[in-house]
This record gives sequence, C-alpha cells and structure tokens, in this order.
Amino acid sequence: MKLVILDRDGVINFDSDRFIKCPDEWKPIPGSLEAIARLNQAGYRVVVATNQSGIGRGLFDMAMLNAIHDKLYRALAQVGGRIDALFYCPHAADLNCQCRKPRPGMLEEISRRFNISLQGVPSIGDALRDLQAAQAVGAQPILVLTGKGQGTLEKGGLPEGTLVFPDLAAAVKQLIQSA
Repeated sequence: MKLVILDRDGVINFDSDRFIKCPDEWKPIPGSLEAIARLNQAGYRVVVATNQSGIGRGLFDMAMLNAIHDKLYRALAQVGGRIDALFYCPHAADLNCQCRKPRPGMLEEISRRFNISLQGVPSIGDALRDLQAAQAVGAQPILVLTGKGQGTLEKGGLPEGTLVFPDLAAAVKQLIQSA
C-alpha cells in the first residue's frame, strides 16, 4: 500500500495564528486539492494528521471541526480527490498527551489502523513538530514552505534527511515522479 500523511493547516489550507475556527475560515492553498487528487490517481492512500488544540482551548467544538472537514471533503470531491482517513489531536499543548505532534502517538495510530509500517512513508508538514513526529516513526519528513514552512526552514534544526518543497503540489509532483 502506498500511503502519504499530510498535516492540514499550512499544507492543505492557509493557516491562521488565530486558528481555523469555522468553515468560512478554511481556504485551500492554490494547487493543494489538485495535488491530493493526483496522489489518489497515482494509487496513494492519503491520511491527514492534524493538531487541533482549538477544541481543547474551547475556541470551537467537534461539530464545528466536522463542518470544517466537510468543506474540505466537498472541495476535494469537486477536483476528483479524497482523504482516506483524518486523525486529529484535540488536546491543548499543556496536557502533554501522546497524540499531539511532535509526539508520535497520532502517527503510531495511523500505522496500527492501516496495519502498515511507516518506515519511509512520506509525511508532509509545515512545522518542525510535523517533521519530528515523522522522524520518530521512521517516516520520510517533508517540509513545505507554505504556512509556517518558510519560518521553520529559517529556524533550522530539521531532522536529518528532510526534503523541502515550495508547496504540496511540488512535493506531490516529485513523489509521483520518483515512485
């Protein structure tokens, strides 16, 4: 099975320091939805792994998160794409849960659910914590420069072997070409 793990905010959609709290605030990054559709067409299963501490902070509830994801699913369907599974951590950072990236719990759960080793599986994010979680499970960390990505690159300290691309579309193009 070919699998790709994507962070959501800053990779698929524009990020906000004030959180994406409702469907109206969710706006796809140009080319990201089409890139996911290309992954689907190339035989990849696409899984999203996203920290959503806005729930734990009381900024929005599960119904609102589901409405945001419904908008994502509908937008993807319009370009022939789909998300095969979506995993999220609803906890605030101060709870020290195992599922919040950079901890690997969410990715370990993906491995269990799909009954697959994540060794070498592309894991695409825009923040150091995304890359660290990928590294912890042996996945291939890939940084996109959208969202927080440019700042992440400038701060340095990326896991060894991290690949860097301007955006999700460029990363997907390379993944498909080298598959």
